[in-house]
Amino acid sequence: MKIIAYIYSDPLLEPAPNKEIWGLEIDRVYQDIGNYQQLNQLLADCNDEHPDILLLRRLEELGDNINIISDRLKQLESIGIQVIATEQDYSSRMWSQNGSYDLKSNIAKILHQIQVNKQRMRLKQGHARNRLKILPPPGKAPYGYRRGQDKYIIDKSTAPVVKDFFERFLLFGSLRGAVKYLEKRYGKKISPSTGRNWLTNPVYRGDLKYKKAELISNTHASIISREEAAQIDRLLRRNSSLSPRTASAPRSLAGLVICQQCQLTMNIARVTQHQKKAEYLYLRCHKCPQKPKCKAIAYAQVLNQTINKICVELPLAVEQLNLPDTRVIEDILRQQIKQKQSVIAQLPNLLQQEVLDQETVELRNYKLRAEIAQLESKIAQLPPGNLQAIAQAVSLPQFWLDLSEAERRFYFREFIKQIEILRSESQLWSLQLKFIF
Repeated sequence: MKIIAYIYSDPLLEPAPNKEIWGLEIDRVYQDIGNYQQLNQLLADCNDEHPDILLLRRLEELGDNINIISDRLKQLESIGIQVIATEQDYSSRMWSQNGSYDLKSNIAKILHQIQVNKQRMRLKQGHARNRLKILPPPGKAPYGYRRGQDKYIIDKSTAPVVKDFFERFLLFGSLRGAVKYLEKRYGKKISPSTGRNWLTNPVYRGDLKYKKAELISNTHASIISREEAAQIDRLLRRNSSLSPRTASAPRSLAGLVICQQCQLTMNIARVTQHQKKAEYLYLRCHKCPQKPKCKAIAYAQVLNQTINKICVELPLAVEQLNLPDTRVIEDILRQQIKQKQSVIAQLPNLLQQEVLDQETVELRNYKLRAEIAQLESKIAQLPPGNLQAIAQAVSLPQFWLDLSEAERRFYFREFIKQIEILRSESQLWSLQLKFIF
């Protein structure tokens, strides 16, 4: 028994599948990518060799429309070839004796399924062609932009609102605080989830992201710079380990302090006296399982000791880091970007010389720009090369004392992962800092 197989794939929609997908020994596999040359060869060979079985994934791979598919099925089965679609409930046994469809059987359902699949495929192909031309995806433009002829254009009436939202988040590192600021300043009400989507949306960075998570950079004017985008990503990663309320808490030590004895996060408690403006802040564990419970500690004492210890220990911790030379890594990545950009610059000449066709040029350009975007993302994620200079700059107590609580919260979380309270039997306590690196 001779078995052959045929595979068709559209390069705009899927990568070419492996020929070894059938799970059994095949005498010959015909494969087309974007055209039907091998299918025509298959039909010509079948007239001479008459194989017994032809395997397909789906019947719609036999042509562009239902009429062509029906004609090719009749042509194959009229010479005694059994056609089997492995991903559909179809076999040539469903044909009636006179070679026409039995509309009362599963054939009617399969025909309807083929029509639906073809319509869906044509829609996907249209989106894919727009994607290769680096056009914005379908749908409404994000807030702050409007649709142009072939790209997003900054909306001058709404873009300042978005820009101010990003600046507020970068200044204080608080998503909820930035959301509240937006409503108070501009009357623009958005939810925290919408605000997070704004912070992570590549459109505001001048990039486009398509369905398959492929990123194309520098497709339109950005609202925030690359440096601001990298800092936003760092702030979001840092805040992901904190509860939403803690991330936007007004006090700089919120969410950072834990008790070594009961291993619980210490909350900030505020105590006031009746008809007096003075307030007293304490750190304590509300759900402490110890008996007696761990005693509260004055917030100001912990804050002062934290500042003193970070000024002493941060420069020492940075000196002990065995950091790679980020400048060398960045130079290598930028060289790779230049190589890919030079290939993109050669594509118009290859098209003019008819070495490549238009569709191949667009596909190659799209893939190269996606690879460039990945390299640029790696550069943005590199640690700062001047970390030692930064550590020395913030090792002065006056630097921390001159900051507001919100600003101090921002910088604490840039360096500190956790502050542990170490208690002794004599009710004395000390601090241990755990840095994020």
